[in-house]
Amino acid sequence: MEERRSPDRTWYLVLDGATDVVTRSRDFARRALAAWHWLPASTQAGRDAAEDVLLLVSEVVSNACLHGGGPSALLLDCDEERLRIEVTDGNPAPPVPLRSRAASRPGQPGGHGLVIVDRLARRWGSRPAPDGKCVWLEVSAPGAVTRPEPR
Repeated sequence: MEERRSPDRTWYLVLDGATDVVTRSRDFARRALAAWHWLPASTQAGRDAAEDVLLLVSEVVSNACLHGGGPSALLLDCDEERLRIEVTDGNPAPPVPLRSRAASRPGQPGGHGLVIVDRLARRWGSRPAPDGKCVWLEVSAPGAVTRPEPR
């Protein structure tokens, strides 16, 4: 597993062949949020924003595991206005919300990941990648986020 970081903006985690990728991705995102001063959040709104980011990372990485043959990488890109999350996987098919399938299977798990993404992200989508696709989403940065000092 390879990590690349730019303390002021972009963190990149290679997940090809890694195990326990959801936990690794959440831990990686948690460290990035701390570096960008999202954590520890001093307000409830800041804490909620950070928890939403961790949930979104879990959802898109889980979806890559379930539907994309496993994630190959996670990219986090933050500025004063927004955080962009990108997950690449090996399946070229774009993600499709499974609202109709989930509604037809009451009480069955699954089918809600993109509904969560749709509700929490300010926008999301996918684009073709050389060996599959990239699913991306953006969330607004909480008001207290500041650009960290270079190390």
